Amino acid sequence: MAVTDGDTLKILVGTTTTVIRLNGIDAPEKAQAFGTQSKNSLSSLAFGKTITVYPAGKDRYSRVLGWVFVGSTSVNSEQVKRGFAWWYRQYAPKEAKLAALETSARKARVGLWSDATPVAPWQWRSTSKKS
Repeated sequence: MAVTDGDTLKILVGTTTTVIRLNGIDAPEKAQAFGTQSKNSLSSLAFGKTITVYPAGKDRYSRVLGWVFVGSTSVNSEQVKRGFAWWYRQYAPKEAKLAALETSARKARVGLWSDATPVAPWQWRSTSKKS
């Protein structure tokens, strides 16, 4: 397994490498503030561990959108709870648990919420494309 960033894993299934994009969340990009911390958080949760992936479809880049678990722990939820990913409202508007976890992380000012003005990854990507 390889951890690409805070919301993407590469896993080996047999002899095939599969890219898993954690469903319902969006983590800071590598070059963005908290990008490295987010990747490290995902590594601590999943790297070297047995994971279970519940596929939820594919994204426009043909990555598997998945709910990833280590035992009974949702890695997707844990990234939001730790403040290292946003709830991705645009693609998971009905995920009330992720919404609640993000609200709690904001209030506790953990992870990226310790920054007074964190920039959501979708806004950061939009701005960096214009530059």
